[in-house]
Amino acid sequence: MTDHRHVSHPEIVKRLKRAEGHLRGVIAMIEGGRPCLDVAQQLQAVEKAVASAKRTLIEDHLDHCLDSAVGSLGREERQTIADFKAIARYL
Repeated sequence: MTDHRHVSHPEIVKRLKRAEGHLRGVIAMIEGGRPCLDVAQQLQAVEKAVASAKRTLIEDHLDHCLDSAVGSLGREERQTIADFKAIARYL
């Protein structure tokens, strides 16, 4: 497998490590008998952090790898790729 790194990867790792810390905190909250509402709020924060990291990774991949793979295209084909990138943000 080839080394596949992007400029955004360090920021993604930072977000995931932060989410990892929050998740450990959630586990401690559950083990400590904290109220479910507090736990649910923290789980929501963890979920959002992971989703944000995933979205950044996918958008970065589309912006760099897809453009590289398809190479030089005409205006109509470029628009199709741009439309695909735009709609993928809704996933």
